[in-house]
Amino acid sequence: MSAPFLLAPLDAAHDRAGFDGGSEPLNRYLREQATQDIRRRVAACFVALIDGPEGPRVAGYYTLASASLVLADLPASTSKKLPRYPTVPAVRMGRLAVDLEFKGQGLGGALLADALHRAARAEIAAFAMVVDAKDAAAAAFYKHHGFMALPDSPLILFLPLATVQHI
Repeated sequence: MSAPFLLAPLDAAHDRAGFDGGSEPLNRYLREQATQDIRRRVAACFVALIDGPEGPRVAGYYTLASASLVLADLPASTSKKLPRYPTVPAVRMGRLAVDLEFKGQGLGGALLADALHRAARAEIAAFAMVVDAKDAAAAAFYKHHGFMALPDSPLILFLPLATVQHI
């Protein structure tokens, strides 16, 4: 990654109007919904900022929220190592987007790494990070970074947070 990005929690001072991640739902979420989700405590949003001519601009973002995984949905090789609770705690990365101007520079991977480390360092325990890939290309991105698909849901992927210290 060549540009010096600053990763920070989203706040009202961050200019989101010019963000274009190539997906209108992701653009709209950042512009119109993220602040409400933060205020309601249903998601946390973190942004990659880069200095622009008119001040810092959002180059990418991701969201995190608490979630759970149904133990029976996990691969047998994973579930047999866990307590026999109906669900196990997880952190969901709900959205991940990079502005088109910064695609191909490794920012998506850097945002994912930041999210994983943030979740692994949290004081509240979680077994895994879980993502809902929007399509096969997104699933391939997460698989490249070590995520595994649920056996019956190929677009829902997870990565045990215990592995993050080894990344």
